[in-house]
Amino acid sequence: MTREEVFEKINEVFRDVFEDDDITVTDETTAADIEDWDSLEHINLVNAIEQEFGIKFNMGQIVSMKNVGEMADIIMSKI
Repeated sequence: MTREEVFEKINEVFRDVFEDDDITVTDETTAADIEDWDSLEHINLVNAIEQEFGIKFNMGQIVSMKNVGEMADIIMSKI
């Protein structure tokens, strides 16, 4: 799977979790960029990403992610 394909799937998950079809994430996207992205939604988002890609993040990976680009890098390393 290419990085572009990973981002397409990530975008779908973000749109579903936040119920907003206008969301388009980039490498630099952070929680500050999406209005409803709080700690509870972060848990829902991580769970949805794990289900979509069939992976599991460890706690260190979850807390180290600073933006969507880092999330994509971790996903790429696991698939």
